[in-house]
Amino acid sequence: MRKDFRKPNLKREDNDKHKINEKITAREVRIVFEGQEPQVMKTSEAIQLAEEQELDLVEISPNAVPPVCKIMDYRKFLYNQKRKEKELKAKQSKIVIKEIRFGPNTDEHDFNFKLAHARKFLEEGSKLKAYVFFRGRTIVFKDRGELLLLKFVTELEDIGAVEQMPKLEGKRMIIMINPKKK
Repeated sequence: MRKDFRKPNLKREDNDKHKINEKITAREVRIVFEGQEPQVMKTSEAIQLAEEQELDLVEISPNAVPPVCKIMDYRKFLYNQKRKEKELKAKQSKIVIKEIRFGPNTDEHDFNFKLAHARKFLEEGSKLKAYVFFRGRTIVFKDRGELLLLKFVTELEDIGAVEQMPKLEGKRMIIMINPKKK
């Protein structure tokens, strides 16, 4: 009698995803072959068929009656699945939000300095959150804050698009700017 030479070295989390070989509890399974019609057979026969091909019997759809299984190299299947997930994750773009803070009485030099930083952030592809922070009694200068933010947006029109117009939230007047697509 031959020992099972291929016991997959699986983590607990991988075991929970799919039942393989002897862990399949159903009496009968539907086996899907590539290029052929699915066949219903006893689980023991299906496991034996898989062992003859030196592959694993993997339960794909456990809720079907009978459960659907496929004969494949399970470790290779898991490896390909992880690789695909990794590729998808790499293609995702992470949205970075940079913040620029003004006071209602910001001078021209400070404004230009912060404008240069904002340009750099937008060119990198980051979102920009510019806000005027009103401290103490400066809240009476709401109109100055709004004018400052609108001037800021007009300076950045060539590389940024306004997502949200100036809006007062507590002691802050906030405006959101998205980078323009190239």
